[in-house]
Amino acid sequence: MDERRFYLTTTIPYVNARPHLGFALELVQADVLARHLRLRGVPVRLQTGTDENALKNVLAAEAAGVSVRELVDRNAEAFISLAGPLDLSFDDVIRTSADPRHRVGVERLWRACAASGDLYRKHYEGLYCVGCEQFYAPGDLTDGRCPEHGVEPQPVAEENWFFRLSRYGERLRELIASGELRIEPEARRNEVLAFVSGGLEDFSVSRSQARARGWGIPVPDDPDQVIYVWWDALGNYLTALDYGTGGEAYRRWWTGASRRVHLVGKGVVRFHAVYWPAMLLSAGEPLPTDILVHDYLTIDGRKISKSGGVTADPAALAAEFGTDPIRWWLLREVPRVGDTDFTVERLAARTNDELVNGLGNLVSRVGAMVHRYRDGRVPQAEPGSSALSEACAAVAERVDAALADADFRTATSAVWAVVDEANRHINRAKPWELARSGDADRLDAVLAALVAALRVIGEELTPFLPGTAAAVRAQCTVQDGVLPPPRHLFRRITTR
Repeated sequence: MDERRFYLTTTIPYVNARPHLGFALELVQADVLARHLRLRGVPVRLQTGTDENALKNVLAAEAAGVSVRELVDRNAEAFISLAGPLDLSFDDVIRTSADPRHRVGVERLWRACAASGDLYRKHYEGLYCVGCEQFYAPGDLTDGRCPEHGVEPQPVAEENWFFRLSRYGERLRELIASGELRIEPEARRNEVLAFVSGGLEDFSVSRSQARARGWGIPVPDDPDQVIYVWWDALGNYLTALDYGTGGEAYRRWWTGASRRVHLVGKGVVRFHAVYWPAMLLSAGEPLPTDILVHDYLTIDGRKISKSGGVTADPAALAAEFGTDPIRWWLLREVPRVGDTDFTVERLAARTNDELVNGLGNLVSRVGAMVHRYRDGRVPQAEPGSSALSEACAAVAERVDAALADADFRTATSAVWAVVDEANRHINRAKPWELARSGDADRLDAVLAALVAALRVIGEELTPFLPGTAAAVRAQCTVQDGVLPPPRHLFRRITTR
C-alpha cells in the first residue's frame, strides 16, 4: 500500500444558474484522477462544492423574483446531483452559504492574515465585473469590456479591506519557477510567471454590506463589510477540512498530505496560482503542490457559460445518451491545451466508432467465440508473447505517466491501444479458421490471450468509464465454470 496521500479538489462554481457541460469536464477529470489513485492503492480525498456568497447569485435571485436562499439551494442541489448522471465519486461537498464548517474557517483564515499585518482599509475606485466578481484595470479590458464575459465593467467607489499581495511577489515567483508550486500545462505556468514578474498590486478583499445586499460572510470585527467572494470561495479548500476548528481532516489532508492538487479552468488561474498561495503564505499554511489547468468547452466557437447563455445540460445529455458516452467524449476529445467545440454529432461519432464498434464489438466477439468454440469455458492456456501481450504489459505505466501530467486524452489512448490491438489480434489469428482446421492448442492460446486482454481493459478502464469497466469485467468473470452469455454493452447513437 502506497502511504502517499492526495487531496484533490475542483473549483466551486457559482450557483446563479444550473450547471453546464463546461463544469462537468472538470468534475469528470477530477473523478478520473481520484479513481485512478484509488485503483493504485493511494489514499485520496476528492472534494468539490458550490460557491454561494456571490453578488451574481443575489442579482440572479432578484431577476428570478425569488429569495437568494431559495435560488442558491435549488441550484446548488442541481450541481450536487450531477454525481448520479456523471457517475462521480466525491468524498465530500461543501456549500459556502450553508455548511457550518465554512464560515468559521474563513474567519480563521482572515484573522491569520490580519495577524501577519497583511490586511488594511483604504478608499478605492475601480471597474468591477460582476460576472467575474473581479476589479479590472483599463488595460486588462478588451475594447472596454471584460475579456471573460464581454460586458462593460461597472465603476465602483468605496472603502474596502485590502490584502498586501505586493509583499509576496518574489516568493511566489521563486515557488513557481522552481516547480515547488507546479502549474500544468507549461503554457499556463509561463503566463502566471509573466503576471507575477510584472509586479503585483494589493487587491480588495471586502465589499460594503450595501453593495453585497447583505449577503455573504461579514468581515470579523467590521460588520459593515462582507468578505470578498473570491477570498471566501478560495478558503473552501481548507474549510471543508474543518480548518476552522483544526480538525483531524485538516491535519491529514492539508498539512499531512503529500500532494494538494487543484483542478481549475484557465479563466481562474490567477486566483488559484497567485492570490490563493499568497493568502496561504500570509496565514502560515502549506501551499497547494499542483494546479492543473484545463481550457474551455465551446459551442459554435463560443465559451459554454451560464451567464453568457451558451450552455449544454450535462444531466440531460447523460439521460439521453448515457453516462459513459458523455464521460468518454470529455476525456477523449478534449486536448491538454486548447478549447474544444461540443456537438451532439461529435459525441455520436466518438461513441459509435470507439465504444460501439471498438470496445463493445470486441467484448461481444470474444464472449461469443469462447462460447462457440469452448462451450463458454476459458482455456487454461498460456497466451504467449505477442503485440497484444506487450500492449497489455505496457498500459498501466502509460496511464500512470499520462495522468501524472493530467493528460486525459493520452491516458485514454493508452487503454485504447489494448482495445485496438485485441481487435487486430482477432483479425490476424482468425480463430474461426483455427477451429475449422482443428488447431486446438493455437485456438486455446488465442482465446486465452483475448480474455486476458479484456480483463486488463476492464481494470485499466475503471477510472475513465466505471460503469463500462464493471460490465467488461463481468463479461470476463467465470460463473459455474463458464463465462456469462455475451451481450452488447452500448447502443448506437443516431442524430437527426
